[in-house]
Amino acid sequence: MVELNQVTRTVRLSDDQSLDILRGVDLSIRAGDHLSIVGRSGSGKSTLLNILGLLDLPSAGEMRFAGQPVASMSEKRRAVARGASVGFIFQQFNLLPGRTALENVMTPLLYARGRQFWRREQLAAEMLDRVGLADRMREKPHKLSGGEQQRVAIARALVRSPKLILADEPTGALDVETGQAVMALLDGVALESGAALVTITHDPTVAGLAHRHFRLQDGRLHVGVLAA
Repeated sequence: MVELNQVTRTVRLSDDQSLDILRGVDLSIRAGDHLSIVGRSGSGKSTLLNILGLLDLPSAGEMRFAGQPVASMSEKRRAVARGASVGFIFQQFNLLPGRTALENVMTPLLYARGRQFWRREQLAAEMLDRVGLADRMREKPHKLSGGEQQRVAIARALVRSPKLILADEPTGALDVETGQAVMALLDGVALESGAALVTITHDPTVAGLAHRHFRLQDGRLHVGVLAA
């Protein structure tokens, strides 16, 4: 599904110096994979997630998405692939403040076609029910707790049954019991659809649920290390 070969991400600083955020990252993600990535703040985890989700491009190296070289894809083509195949769970939630929970979850379906588009309200309501928010779907984000907002964000990410789920601290705003339920939901949806699930987390318990484990340190990806 996704292949990274010696991927580097470099940014230019205000003093015209360059900073290597990612350094020669190799990673292959297959359908049905569940992998976790741990690392300290500033280690490049979010940058890697953005590259995997086609929000950002490598500065060097090769990346393939669904077999296609990303370097040869136009911005529009990347956006279409991202909308159809990738579900993001952002640490900051990124909910639309003036929209209800139901409307927020419906948003990705506005770009769908056929039955998904016409059934968008029903699909959004069903997904909110699955994350335990059936009785809160008409509320706007400012009326929801941080944990409820997180579950709305998760429902929004899953509503199109994406082939690649990218979760940035998906249980960070949740209590232990709700966090376990959410991870069970993510695993269940991924299993049902054959999707790959990539989880960035500081929580070793959440990381331990994955089949493969990685640690990002100094811009390099190390295999099989849980401790951050």
